[in-house]
Amino acid sequence: MTDSESESADDTEGEEGLTYAETGVDIDASEAATKALIGAAGEFEGDYAGLVDIGDQYLALATDGVGTKLLVAEAVDDYSTIGIDCIAMNANDLIATGVEPVAFVDYLAVETPDEGTSEDIGAGLRTGAERAGVALVGGETAVMPDVIKGLDIAGTCAGLAPKDAVFPGAAEPGDAIVGWPSSGIHSNGLTLAREAVTQDHEYTDPFPPNPDRTIAEELLEPTRIYSEVLAPLRASETHAAAHVTGGGWTNLTRMGDHRYEITDPFEAQPVFEFVQSEGEVSDDEMHRTFNMGTGFVAAVPEADAAETVEDSEDARVIGEVVDGDEAVSIRGLELTG
Repeated sequence: MTDSESESADDTEGEEGLTYAETGVDIDASEAATKALIGAAGEFEGDYAGLVDIGDQYLALATDGVGTKLLVAEAVDDYSTIGIDCIAMNANDLIATGVEPVAFVDYLAVETPDEGTSEDIGAGLRTGAERAGVALVGGETAVMPDVIKGLDIAGTCAGLAPKDAVFPGAAEPGDAIVGWPSSGIHSNGLTLAREAVTQDHEYTDPFPPNPDRTIAEELLEPTRIYSEVLAPLRASETHAAAHVTGGGWTNLTRMGDHRYEITDPFEAQPVFEFVQSEGEVSDDEMHRTFNMGTGFVAAVPEADAAETVEDSEDARVIGEVVDGDEAVSIRGLELTG
């Protein structure tokens, strides 16, 4: 859905379209399981990344994978961008904490080792490392035919930050919400996207909004790495930031129990309209699952917003934090966590 289509935001609300849960990923169940794991393992400091007190600095660690985007890569035998995604999903979580990523280690589990696939993934990791400004410090490849079908890749990113550089993590009413555009679908919601687009198409079919690209190429567009936003956010009195990943726009509520009024979001790329139309997915479900054009946001004091935007190549103020019950208001929708 693009901004120009916001007037018809309720068009699909009554239809029996696809949902993320119906395709196999129940966000509520996933969050409950995560809370159970944390409850059993014990609380840790930090939200997007775990923070370890090492004196006058924090050592920060984040771990993540690429998810079912791997199945698109497998279907067309193109793993060239998967390494970028793996680093992006980890580095962006550190950046949302206010921490500069410095090193990355990967873990590749395969059913059967394949030199060409490993080379493609390695090339992507190298590109991702360059974009994130991190050192690749080795990794592990495990051959596990009894456990893995195909392959899976995950990684851990480490970062360092002075204690006073880490974002407090709590937005305040009156804050401006500064946003940065995404590069497309990134690496979340692919289970829903795959189910939607393959109902009547093959991955190798031309992408209708841009026939010069295939559907697979559009879905495999690598996740943007937001390293360049850290400097302007540290220069301001940034209160909190959010990487818009699983859970879509409800990620903003991780910045605190406030109302987030989004009045000027970035336009959603054509891939989102394509997924929505092919799967008859409701507007609400789209915004609860995908980034819908905006991949990173930060809550900064209103007085600092203009300078933050000026110091960033493609940022803009997209809304504000206001008093009220926890919710995200965007394009006529009311999303709660």
